[in-house]
Amino acid sequence: MGTIEEMLSRLHMSNRSAMVDDMTYVLGIEVSKSTAGQSSQVVAALCSNKSIRLYNRETMNFLQEYKEGTGVICGARFAHKNHNLLYSASSDGTVKSWDIRAPGASAVQIFKGYPSNAFISFDISCSDLVVCAGTEKIEEEDAFLVFWDTRSPEGMPANKDPLGVYSESHNDDVTQIRFHPTNPSKVASGSTDGLVNIFDIKKDTEDDALIATCNSDSSVSFLGWAGEDHNQIYCLTHDEGFCWWDLAQIDTEDAITLSKITDMRPQVQGCAIDYLIGGMYHEKENSLFLAGGSHAGDIHILSCKSDKVRHLKTLSCGHSSTVRSFHWNLEDGSLLTGGEDAQLLLWSPDTKEIQTKNKTLKMASTVQQRVRVHNTKSYSPKQK
Repeated sequence: MGTIEEMLSRLHMSNRSAMVDDMTYVLGIEVSKSTAGQSSQVVAALCSNKSIRLYNRETMNFLQEYKEGTGVICGARFAHKNHNLLYSASSDGTVKSWDIRAPGASAVQIFKGYPSNAFISFDISCSDLVVCAGTEKIEEEDAFLVFWDTRSPEGMPANKDPLGVYSESHNDDVTQIRFHPTNPSKVASGSTDGLVNIFDIKKDTEDDALIATCNSDSSVSFLGWAGEDHNQIYCLTHDEGFCWWDLAQIDTEDAITLSKITDMRPQVQGCAIDYLIGGMYHEKENSLFLAGGSHAGDIHILSCKSDKVRHLKTLSCGHSSTVRSFHWNLEDGSLLTGGEDAQLLLWSPDTKEIQTKNKTLKMASTVQQRVRVHNTKSYSPKQK
């Protein structure tokens, strides 16, 4: 833990991207993995103007932009093996893949949902063979997990229809989809119904595929895997709660809940947290970290144990408004953050510090989250 704290103590703002524009928020960040022969990693910034902007991570220079059209983008993922392939999902009911080596080109593949689908979450398996997207609940219909096979044999059309759906496990918006980091058959989903479901998609039916259901008692805003062999799952909620479960205890007499904090904001000493941004599991340290923020733009790094949450570092004088996303590079200890001030910032431990801070570009947030208030209906979770 000492090495992490030492690295965080040296962390400072070292670079910033070219401005997006003063009416556009950075809503999410995805970073390609390092590969031999690739000069630098690529950063994909999800923007509130329904576009994805690509940047060179080393220089923070703008590379190109993809326009999604009419739909709101709910996420982007680089393929795990072909790092030149970028996937994105949209509320227009499609998932698309883009070849980032072809500037301005059309999507390589389009994965079409069913007519009523509006996607608000998605992910791709670690094998790159399966894409799954979660839908918004529309009127009296259920909320779905929609699956596609990414493979396209020569001569097959670029537009692909779903393999099928899971339709009975959530009764409200599916806000999060997270495939297991090493097991391509295991996927977790989170919803505004308060439930976190874990599936084994090798099984023939949805009932058989459902391994476990954990109840956060709130609306799920972030989902991640943790622990040795990634046998733990944790979530953040839209009312700033935190839940952490050990799935290895499912078939034992031990309780699977490691931690459950209804509201993180009053629990952390040493900083003032207005909201939670996300989480990250550090494999070498076998430690779970969270990022929280203030509406003034401060970023707070937190260490999570089953019995307590501890403040480690505050990053200030970078953002001037709400921070929406972060990405921690474990190889060099650097941190990327994006926010409502139209800024994409790079924080590094060993490079020259930038002294300037841009002025606030935004009034109060006008971006509407595509989720509804938590459904307080009672549930019967399959947990101990």
